[in-house]
Amino acid sequence: MKRVVVTGMAGITSLGSDWASIEANFLAGRSGIRRMDEWDRFTELNTRLAGPIDDFAVPKHWTRKQLRSMGRVSRLAVGAAELALQDAGLLGNPIIRDGRMGVACGSSTGSTDEIKAFGNMLLNSVADGLNANSYVRMMPHTTAANISIFFGLTGRLIPTSSACTSGSQGIGYAYESIKYGRLPLMLAGGAEELCPTEAMVFDALYATSLKNDAPHTSPRPYDKDRDGLVIGEGGGMLVLEELEHALARGAPIYAEIVGFGSNADGQHTTRPEVSTMRRAMELALEDAGIAAQAIGYVNGHGTATEQGDIAETLATSELFGKHMPISSQKSFLGHTLGACGALESWFCIEMMNRDRYVPTLNLDEVDPRCGELDYLRGGFREMHNEYVMNNNFAFGGVNTSLILRRWS
Repeated sequence: MKRVVVTGMAGITSLGSDWASIEANFLAGRSGIRRMDEWDRFTELNTRLAGPIDDFAVPKHWTRKQLRSMGRVSRLAVGAAELALQDAGLLGNPIIRDGRMGVACGSSTGSTDEIKAFGNMLLNSVADGLNANSYVRMMPHTTAANISIFFGLTGRLIPTSSACTSGSQGIGYAYESIKYGRLPLMLAGGAEELCPTEAMVFDALYATSLKNDAPHTSPRPYDKDRDGLVIGEGGGMLVLEELEHALARGAPIYAEIVGFGSNADGQHTTRPEVSTMRRAMELALEDAGIAAQAIGYVNGHGTATEQGDIAETLATSELFGKHMPISSQKSFLGHTLGACGALESWFCIEMMNRDRYVPTLNLDEVDPRCGELDYLRGGFREMHNEYVMNNNFAFGGVNTSLILRRWS
């Protein structure tokens, strides 16, 4: 078995695209959520809240040819990947193009402008807006394919289009690819572009926040007064590397990935199951070869939905006990769907290396139906941990758990 370390990491979010900016916003209790006045035309959509990236622009050195196949979701993914490769000292290095590096990445869906154009063809029998690249921008594996093509990666390509676990499955499957000796380098993560159709998905389930006139008070993960989730967007990518390969080239090492667990509820498409959520965490612990007591912090999925919050915290409390610290950064960014597992893994590593853990914003009073845990709220929490866990859970009953180890 090979050891797997993180040698590069980056993300693009509504609160910034570098850790210093994002941490400053976390510290100030500043949310990336705003009212989406542009959604007022969707009269049957109840929520008007989202966490958009208003200042995202593609780098000037990207060519028109490169951009043709990329919708917004792929641009966010490729942008985060470029920053992560740069962070790892691998951008432009020929070793990433000789078959040693692959990519595992996903999103909930491809770019919806293209879906709209194909829908227009079916409804109105016209092909306005469709061209040779429309499907590439729309296809479920558009993020992974575009990353591979943009950087010339010829190793394995693993698309992980699994809604809210797309990013964490990308990291988990990349970790396994290196651990079992298939190749020494992987780009891993996920992305999502903001679209009102995604808000409508949850609106139809009565699961969106309706605090439209007070955007910074929502979402409220684990809070008794939460009223639903808020959709966000972003992209997050990690460079994973086999340890000896990283040491040989003098790479920076931020953390080690030591455990990954993933399973399925096998019960219901949208109702989470406590037992299988817990089992996913146990699988990660077994993979890491450590006891539950070794984990010092759990980064919760924390969507601010009633069923999700209650189920995941009951599962976490059953396994770890009431003293386990937990928080959710979705309270700041909204639910970035396919990006969240990657962004939150990045945040976990930054927090672990700095011994400063971000609380859950807007958590004033914990819902008594949630599991008994040490909910971080108020200011940053100073803690020194060797191991942290990042959990994500998705529609379709997909559960993931990642364990990250401090590198020293």
